Amino acid sequence: MSPIEILQEFNSCYLKIQAIAQDENWLLLIADKKIDSEAATHVGDVLHYLGEAMGCLEEVVEVKFNQDAEV
Repeated sequence: MSPIEILQEFNSCYLKIQAIAQDENWLLLIADKKIDSEAATHVGDVLHYLGEAMGCLEEVVEVKFNQDAEV
């Protein structure tokens, strides 16, 4: 997989997890204490770390894009 493909996969995962985190059913499960409240924290952590990973990859992709543009 190329860096851009990895970045696209991470972005796809991020968007899917973000949709879950904002989903009414997910929020109701947390509010009704049907799942451990730490689950929301863990989902937030996953989003944070995926965002951090994407930031690192964006730098690699940008450098690669600039190098390819110079050639």
